Amino acid sequence: MNSPTRFDSEAAWQAVQNRDPAVDGDFFFGVLTTGVYCRPSCPSRRPLRKNVRFYANAQLAEQDGLRACLRCRPSEDRTTDPAAPMVRRACRYLEEQSEAPPSLSDLAARSGLSPAHFQKTFKRLVGVSPKQYIDAVRIRKLKQNLKEDRGAQKGDITGAIYSTGFGSPSRVYEKTGSQLGMTPAQYRNGGRGVTITHVCTPTSLGQMLLGATDRGLCFLQFGDSPETLLRALRTEYPFATLTPLEQPFSSELQSWLDALHRYLEGSRTSLDLPLDLRASAFRLRVWNYLRTIPYGDVQSYSEVATGIGEPTATRAVASACAKNTVALLIPCHRVIRNNGELGGYRWGLDRKRRLLDTERAGRTTPGSEAVQ
Repeated sequence: MNSPTRFDSEAAWQAVQNRDPAVDGDFFFGVLTTGVYCRPSCPSRRPLRKNVRFYANAQLAEQDGLRACLRCRPSEDRTTDPAAPMVRRACRYLEEQSEAPPSLSDLAARSGLSPAHFQKTFKRLVGVSPKQYIDAVRIRKLKQNLKEDRGAQKGDITGAIYSTGFGSPSRVYEKTGSQLGMTPAQYRNGGRGVTITHVCTPTSLGQMLLGATDRGLCFLQFGDSPETLLRALRTEYPFATLTPLEQPFSSELQSWLDALHRYLEGSRTSLDLPLDLRASAFRLRVWNYLRTIPYGDVQSYSEVATGIGEPTATRAVASACAKNTVALLIPCHRVIRNNGELGGYRWGLDRKRRLLDTERAGRTTPGSEAVQ
């Protein structure tokens, strides 16, 4: 199962039933009858579905009066695991050797572990298997190559696929739905062949433009005018077909707009809208981590870097925040400088300050909606 980009209860429940470690950290589940919350991969006996509730992070589960499971220890920070340095070295080695990656046995031997132990440790800390990690690295390199040469022909696209280490074009197209978002040709051509519907609406923070593909939201940004925001959308996806939405809106879109407005007002403390994101493996790791920062809390850039297991990558974390294309849904406004100053924000420091003030006030306001 791919990591859910929203709280889809059916997908989350399926992950719990499968004890899927790939989604550990994306959410937690609480068992109301036992008063315990767990990671999706917890080896404990599966509860009845009617007794389960899902949470975006451990803090929300504990606020509901649940205690951490003693078997899967969901409240522990796995970045302090003694095996973390070894796994980080393995990740760097895989990135260097992605075109001709080593076998699992070779990787395990370099780490001094048996293949089975290495595989289990790697997936526990990284969230994916070594093979899946290699594919993510190749996808990232392929995206970069395609973006740098958008004028290439079909044959060049095939060459780019082989040059990044994929054995055949079919291997890439199998993965485009979850990792690339578009086919290689579409991505190289700036979204050519992709339809993005969009709508602009006034909010307390100025104009807000939403852009969505058939998979989910790919653009959510603030600006001073609809025209400025539409230009930003065209810059992000220069060759996509942009289609404005007309009223009356569909019930789904109206529910998205209502949720966003309630969030901005402080009467809603979470957002579970579907996303369609296109980014490198590193940026996705940063963005996924940002979504675990509790509503009303902040972390420094260095804390985020440590949280994703890359303590020296503070500048790269700041860059990932600056490249965020979906405000609010990826809460980069919750990241500040180490000295406590607000730092930068793509949509202006005044908006960042107002968002944080609203969140802090909302944490203590009874009746605010939370992820369930």
